[in-house]
Amino acid sequence: MEKLDDLIDRLNRAAEQLRSGELSTDAAATLVEDCAAMAGEAGAELDRLARESAAQQHPGQDTLL
Repeated sequence: MEKLDDLIDRLNRAAEQLRSGELSTDAAATLVEDCAAMAGEAGAELDRLARESAAQQHPGQDTLL
């Protein structure tokens, strides 16, 4: 979860920078590309966490036949 929290913080900071209007067009375009990469990383991390959770046996849940 720490990696996911870090990515969320970075995306929030990037959004604040983009909203400020203080970035040049080129800097904003680069930041948007960085955001897309971070969003991809966040998606991959969510998938990993979901697979990890699904692999664990949760109390009160039995395997279906």
